[in-house]
Amino acid sequence: MYCSELGDQWHAARVEPSLAHLDAASAGRSSRAVIATITRHLEREAERGSYVAAADEEDALVAGRRALASLIGHTPEELSFRDSARTSLRALLNSWALPMSPTVWVAKNEFGPNLAEFERRDFAVRVLPEADVYGHVDVDSLENMLQFEQPDFIHVCHIGSASGVVQPVAQIVEVAHSVGVPVVVDMAQSVGHVPTVTGADVVYGTSRKWLTGPRGVGFVAVRSDSLAKVEVESSDSFIAGQLGLGTAVTELLEIGQQKVFRELAAIGKATRERLRGVGSWEVVEANDEPSALVTLATPPGWGVADLEAARAKLLETGILVTAADSWRAPLAGDQPHLRVSPHLDVRSEQLDALATTIRTMGY
Repeated sequence: MYCSELGDQWHAARVEPSLAHLDAASAGRSSRAVIATITRHLEREAERGSYVAAADEEDALVAGRRALASLIGHTPEELSFRDSARTSLRALLNSWALPMSPTVWVAKNEFGPNLAEFERRDFAVRVLPEADVYGHVDVDSLENMLQFEQPDFIHVCHIGSASGVVQPVAQIVEVAHSVGVPVVVDMAQSVGHVPTVTGADVVYGTSRKWLTGPRGVGFVAVRSDSLAKVEVESSDSFIAGQLGLGTAVTELLEIGQQKVFRELAAIGKATRERLRGVGSWEVVEANDEPSALVTLATPPGWGVADLEAARAKLLETGILVTAADSWRAPLAGDQPHLRVSPHLDVRSEQLDALATTIRTMGY
């Protein structure tokens, strides 16, 4: 096991996988306890009725809400649930009294479907300056820009869908707030993965990725003292899923969130070191990027169909990864990437098998 005691603990809490699951950025593997929590509540709904069963679990729902709120730096009262990160963003944009044709500044790693939501609402989008070739936001340049012009808000993907780059969100928030500009953070790929207490006005995300909670549960939180004057009301939600998410977050907090974050960063570094220089593939991030989301640029001349075929071949050999097409981060270019996102229980032999399989591809 790559990460010894912590990896063993994480692995033992889950059903034995039938393949090398290197795809936490799509959906992590829920623990047996999460699955049991969801199943037990669905059975109670059938026995006692949905609303009675939900009332019976009020204490557990409050505890789960409190645990998630602490992880993202908000109060429980500021948190509401949706069925995904994208519907959380829609709820936010639909309830925000922005001016006509508002301006939003985004980073290079902005998620394509988020850009589509902005375009649909006639937002003017501007890309933030970059500090390096990897696409980190240049906070000093941003601070200078804000002295002369202010957008209606800044939207940042803490970690994007097609790159393991971790944006300096806390610093972005600091310079934006100094001139009265609110910041919204998409933390779909960061919550449960890297530290997510940022001071941002609004954050939203999902349960199913690095938190390894159930699918069908998203969240959005608006600070009570936010510069963004918006209220996002809670809707009828998946109560069993909320309970499952509460169990997942509690498990993470019991392990120790900083311990998890450090280990995932170490796993990301080890993965990049193992895959760098393999065949005609090129690791996109720097080795020491503090995330476990790793992307490889495809061999020269490859298109999306070639990448999909490679992903299918890997799956046939028992390795699950993602073929990340350019729609995930259209501002970053049109080259597709192979996305590898191992969680805490990755084994070194799984990375070896991945490297061996892709080595002969692309020649």
